[in-house]
Amino acid sequence: MTRPDEHMLEPGDVSDDLVVEDDPTPIDDAQWYRTTERGATLTYDIEPGTLSWDSYISYDLLLDGRFLSTWALSLHEADTDRVFRLTYGALNQCQARVRAPVQAADQNRWMLSREGAWLKPICRGDRVDPAAVDRITIRVTCTNDEPTRWCQTPLTITTEEPPQLSEPVLPEGPLLDEFGQSSIHAWDGRTRDEDELVSRITDQHDTAGEESPANRSEWGGDATRSFASTGYFRTEHDGDRWWLVDPDGHPFWSAGLDCVRVYCESAYEGIEDALSWMPDPDGEFADAYMIRRGSARLNYLATNMIRAFGAEEWRDRWADVALGQLRELGFNTVGNWSEWEDASEAGVPYVRPLNLRYPETPTIYRDFPDVYDDRIREDAATIAEPLADTNDDPALIGYFLGNEPTWGFADETPAAGMLYTTETCATREELASWARARYDDDDALADAWGLDVSFTDLAHGEFEDPLTDAARADLEEFSQIMVDRLYRILSEACREVDPDHLNLGTRYAYVPGDWALAGMHHVDVFSINCYSERVNPEYAQISDTLDLPVLIGEWHFGALDVGLPASGIGRVPDQAARGDAYRVYLEDAAAKPWCVGTHYFTLYDQSAVGRFDGEHYNIGFLDVCHRPYPELATAAQESHDRLYDVAMGDVDPYDDEPEYLNRVYL
Repeated sequence: MTRPDEHMLEPGDVSDDLVVEDDPTPIDDAQWYRTTERGATLTYDIEPGTLSWDSYISYDLLLDGRFLSTWALSLHEADTDRVFRLTYGALNQCQARVRAPVQAADQNRWMLSREGAWLKPICRGDRVDPAAVDRITIRVTCTNDEPTRWCQTPLTITTEEPPQLSEPVLPEGPLLDEFGQSSIHAWDGRTRDEDELVSRITDQHDTAGEESPANRSEWGGDATRSFASTGYFRTEHDGDRWWLVDPDGHPFWSAGLDCVRVYCESAYEGIEDALSWMPDPDGEFADAYMIRRGSARLNYLATNMIRAFGAEEWRDRWADVALGQLRELGFNTVGNWSEWEDASEAGVPYVRPLNLRYPETPTIYRDFPDVYDDRIREDAATIAEPLADTNDDPALIGYFLGNEPTWGFADETPAAGMLYTTETCATREELASWARARYDDDDALADAWGLDVSFTDLAHGEFEDPLTDAARADLEEFSQIMVDRLYRILSEACREVDPDHLNLGTRYAYVPGDWALAGMHHVDVFSINCYSERVNPEYAQISDTLDLPVLIGEWHFGALDVGLPASGIGRVPDQAARGDAYRVYLEDAAAKPWCVGTHYFTLYDQSAVGRFDGEHYNIGFLDVCHRPYPELATAAQESHDRLYDVAMGDVDPYDDEPEYLNRVYL
C-alpha cells in the first residue's frame, strides 16, 4: 500500500465522560477536553498499513489547572487483543509536544526521553505490528482533585521526525520563582524572601548536633543486646527474627533516607522560559549547573545553599546541615544515591549502588546483557572495581547490584524479549542448545510449542511469530537460567573485590515472576522497592524461599498541599497525614520478623518542573528552600525512638492510618 508522508487525524469518537469545550485555546489549532474520570478516551480510526516502524505520532497539548494528570497513547492491533501503550504526563500551564516513535512498540526500551513539558513517556503493554494497527486511542489514566482539562491539537503521523518544541506557550508565565518554588501554586510555608531562606539554613548549620535515641550503639543499633561482632555489618537470624548486625555486634534495623545529596534538579531544556531566574553559568552559582544523562539541569537547592554559605564553602556546609538533619530525624542509615563519601567520613552507616553498565557486553533485551558472551566477566569486574574504595570501611552496610532493571518492567520475560529484539547473540545460541537437550528434534520442538519453529530459529535470525503458552513457559524457565547466571557472575566479581560487606541484591521495583528470584540466591539480602500503604506481606514467602532477610529500598507518601504538582506514588490528604502514613509503614515493617529495614525516598522534594524524567513530587522531608515539614519530622522522630521496641515485639506498631487517596503520579 502506498502511504502518504503525513496523516492528520481528528478523533472519530469521544467517550461520554469527556466534555468537549468551545473556549479559545492558548495553542493554535487545538481543542479543549475536560473530565473527572479515569478512562475518558479519544479514539482515532486508521487504515491498517498507515503506520510503519519508521513512523512518528505527534501532537501538542497543554494541561490546565495546578496538578498532574496522565494519559496513555495506545496502538491497537486489528483482530487481536494486543495493545501497545505509551503512558505520559505533562507540566501544568506549559505547552508540551508528544513525539512518539512507533519503533517504541518493539518493547526494547522502557522509557523514552523526557522532552520539555512532556514527562516520563513509558512503554507498556504488548509488542504490536504497526502495519496491523487500526486504532489509536488517548485515554486519561490518572486524575487529581480538580477536573482534568487539557487542550490538544490533531494527531499527526509522519515518517520524518517531528521537530522538538523550543518556545512553549506559558499562559500564566514562568513556573518557578528565583528560589525554585512553584510560581503557579499558593500554600502556607512558602519562603518569602532571601533573608528568610538564609536565616533558616544558617540556623540549621549552627544547631546541627549529634542527637540520637537512647540505648543506641555507635552505629545506631540496639546497644542493649549483642551478637558476635566481625567489624563489619552482617545478617543474623536469632531464632525469632532477622537482623542486620552492626560492626560491634549489636542488632541493627536500618531506618534509611535515600538521596542524601544536593538534589532538587530542574531539567530545563526546551522550557527555559518557564524559569523566572537562571543565574550566570560562569558566575557565583556555576556549581548549580550540570549535565546528567545527556540533559542540562539547574539545581535550585544548590543555589539556595550558595546564597547561605557562598560559592567556596557551601558544599562542605551542606554536608554538615544534611547529616545534622538526618540525626535529628532519628535515621541511622544514609540510603541509596547519596553522597556516601560524606557519610563514610562522618562514620554514619550507609549503602552504595553499583552502576550496571556493560562497556563491552551487548544488551539483548532492554538492559539485560548477553550473559553467555565471553566479555561479561570482564565487565562484571569493571562494575565491581569501585568497591575497592570502601572494602575496609566499617560504616558501609553493603552495596546494591543496580536498581529496578528495566527488563523487570516488561510484560514478557528476558528470553522472550531477546527473541524479538536481538537477531544474534551468545545467549540465543545457548537457548537453542538448551532446547536441543529438551527436545529430540525440530519437529518435537514445533509440536511442543505449537509453532513452525526450529532450533536454528531460536539460535539466530528475525523472530516474528506470536508465542504460545507452551513457548512462553519454556522461555520463562530459560529466563530463570539467564537471571541466575547474571547475578552469579556479578556477585562473584564483587566478592573478589570486597569479601566482607553485604551484597544487598538488586532493588526490584516488584518481582515480575518466580523466574526473577533465581539470581537472588547469590546475595545476602533481598531488596525491593515497595510503594504500598504497608510493606507487602507476601515478601515473607520470598524471605522463606531464599532464606534471606528483606530490605525495602524505596517508599514514600506525598500530598498536594505544598506547591508541588504531584504527590508521589503514595498519596494522602496533607502533611499531617504524611506523618501518620510514615509511622504506619515504618513500624509495621519493623514488626515483621523478616524485614531488616526501610529506606525512605527521598530527603528533598523534587523540582516543581520535574527532574530528568519529569517526576515532580512532594516526597521530601525538606523542600527546595530547606524548610522541613514539621508534621513528618515529628512523626519520624517518634517512630525512630521506639523502633527497637517495636521490632522486639515489646510495643505494638503504630496503627492510626490516614486516609489514602487515589494516586497522582507518573
